[in-house]
Amino acid sequence: QVQLVESGGGLVQAGDSLRLSCIVSGRTFWRNAMGWFRQAPGKEREFVAGVNWNGDGTYYKDSVKGRFTISRDNAKNTVYLQMNSLKPEDTAVYYCAARTGNLGTVTQDRTSYDYWGQGTQVTVSS
Repeated sequence: QVQLVESGGGLVQAGDSLRLSCIVSGRTFWRNAMGWFRQAPGKEREFVAGVNWNGDGTYYKDSVKGRFTISRDNAKNTVYLQMNSLKPEDTAVYYCAARTGNLGTVTQDRTSYDYWGQGTQVTVSS
């Protein structure tokens, strides 16, 4: 059984930074691609960033490129999302997700992820 627990959300002002963390239980964490998604009220859950199994490949939603950085520490079973220069439109619940199999590769398709965390709220005030 794989469990994901996010932390690090909060209320910040525009231009501030936050770092989200996601701790994953399970011995096979290192094999999985990991993704961060977000869902704002009234909107669909969308891909934000992803990292492949060994950290060599990272992928981002266009609107966060240059501001957000995803990384992983397989020794700690943890994936991070560093968010800089936050904007009010970044306000959402952020979810961590794990994709098993598929040679540890990332996809933006949320239906391809097998395990999800409970989410952490990020609110950016103007």
